[in-house]
Amino acid sequence: MRFMTRHSFLSLLTVFALVACSLEKPKFNGIDITGADYAQGINLTDHNGQIRSLNDFKGKVVVVFFGYTQCPDVCPTTMTELVEVKRLLGADGDKLQVVFVTVDPDRDTPELLKAYMTNFDPTFVAFIPNAEQLAFVAKDFKIYYKKQEGKTPTSYTMDHSAGSYVFDTQGNVRLYSRYGSSAQVLAQDIQTLLKTTP
Repeated sequence: MRFMTRHSFLSLLTVFALVACSLEKPKFNGIDITGADYAQGINLTDHNGQIRSLNDFKGKVVVVFFGYTQCPDVCPTTMTELVEVKRLLGADGDKLQVVFVTVDPDRDTPELLKAYMTNFDPTFVAFIPNAEQLAFVAKDFKIYYKKQEGKTPTSYTMDHSAGSYVFDTQGNVRLYSRYGSSAQVLAQDIQTLLKTTP
C-alpha cells in the first residue's frame, strides 16, 4: 500500500475545506426565512394587463414590496432605495426584478401604476390584485393592510406592512428585508444570493 505524499495530503485537505465552505449557510443582513411555508408566490395581472407569476422571473433575484401609489412616505422611499440597489449591483443590476403589489386596487389603475413604475425604473413591474386576491396574497405573505378614511371618499390612506420579501433566482423565498435597512445592505444580500444560488 502506498503512502500518501505530503503534497496529495494537502490537496485532499484543500478539497475537504472547499466542500465544508460550500456547505456553510450563507450569512445575510436581512431576516433569513429560507424554507418558510408562506410567501409561496403570486399569480396576478400586471400593469400591462398580462397574468404573471414570480416564476416568470426565474434566473433573477425578485424583491416583492406591497404598497400604493398615493403613499406619502414609505413607498416612494422604498422604491427609490430599490433603484439605488440596482445601481449598486452594477453589471448584476439586470438580475434584479422588483415587483410592486398594490394594496389599493380601487385607485391604482394599470395606467397609473405603469407611470409610477416608469418613474422609478421601467423594468419594475406592478401587480394588481382584486379585493379577493389581495386578501389571499396578504394572508399568504403575512402582510397587513387597512384603509384609513379621509375627509372625502377618495382621500383615504392605506396602512400597510413596509418590509420586502426577497426571492432567489430559483423562485424560493429567502429573506425578509425590514423597511429602512438601506440600499447597501440589501444589495449585499442580493449579491450573496446571486453567488450562492445555483
